[in-house]
Formats: sequence, structure tokens, C-alpha cells
Amino acid sequence: MSDAPRRHSLIEDAQGISFGAMMAALGVTILTHLGLVTGQTAGLAILIAYATGWSFAPVFFLINIPFYWLGWKRFGPSFTLKTFVAVALTSLLSAVMPGWISFDTINPIFGAVLVGAITGTGLLALFRHGASLGGVGIVALYLQDATGFLAGWAQLIFDAVLFTLALCLVDWQAVGYSFLGALVLNMVIAINHRRDRYIV
Repeated sequence: MSDAPRRHSLIEDAQGISFGAMMAALGVTILTHLGLVTGQTAGLAILIAYATGWSFAPVFFLINIPFYWLGWKRFGPSFTLKTFVAVALTSLLSAVMPGWISFDTINPIFGAVLVGAITGTGLLALFRHGASLGGVGIVALYLQDATGFLAGWAQLIFDAVLFTLALCLVDWQAVGYSFLGALVLNMVIAINHRRDRYIV
């Protein structure tokens, strides 16, 4: 009998990607309600939305389009299709969710931590089912393949620039809370997304 793990079925992938997108959209809904930001491509889309008054959903969807070609080259068609679905679902849900849920009081520190935990859980689900929320992570891995420059450093540099730009649009305290949320998110991923401990 083989000990090799079984691949996820189509229904399991659909459930996992739907869950991941829903958690990511809920995170964005809380984040934008509090006027906070985050890192990576979602953070760039939020900053553009804050600066222009456009809705996050179409900005996030459109900003990811150029990255699918790199995703196809780096990870193949299955990853690219799943990522497209995840991004589309996250965009759609983040557009409609403010009409489905409202908030009275959310402490910004707790809100930032909650967003980090929720979004990190959503990303874990997407990663486990061979998808992502696209964007900067794909470019970072592509650069690592092409030049040897570590993907983690590329993402860190991008986020450092992003949070610096955020100071032009939101106050320093909100950027501080946002950084706390991003730290929690990355800790969730770092501790739980490990191939040496967890299979599938």
C-alpha cells in the first residue's frame, strides 16, 4: 500500500478555494472599514482604492491580470486557473460583503490582529489547494528562479515600499496597526504552511 497522499478532488478544491476567498474578502472588508492597509498585491489594490476612490474589487481583479502569464510559466495551468478563480471570487465577495455584514465597534488593534489571522487562514486554504491570490508572490518566485534573489526578500522589499507609501495616504498610527496585522498574517503562514510538517 502506498503512503503517498491523495490529491484533492474537484469538490475539495472548490470548497477550499471558496473558503479561502471568503476569508480573504472578509479580511479586506474589516481592513477597509478600519482604514488600514496590508502587504502584497491586495495592499497595493487597497492603496490605489484609497487614493482614487475606486472600489477595491475591480482594482484587485485588474491588477492581477498581468501576473497570470508568469504564474502559467512558473507553476503551470492548474495553479493559474485556480488562482484566477480565487482572485475573481475574492474580488466579487469583497464587493458584495459590505452589504451583507456591518460593524459597530472594532478596536483597531484587535481588528488588525483579527484580519491577519482570518486572511492567513484563507491563504493557507488556497495554498493547500494549489492556488494563491496572485500578484507579487508570483513575481518574487519568478525572480528567484531567474536571478537567484530570494523570493522572501523580494516580497519584504515590496511591502516595505508599500507601507512607506501608505504613510502618504493614512496616518502613522493606522500604518502601525496595519503592520501588526501583516505580521500576524505572515506568522500564520510561516508556522502552518510547512511541507516538512504538513502534507497536502
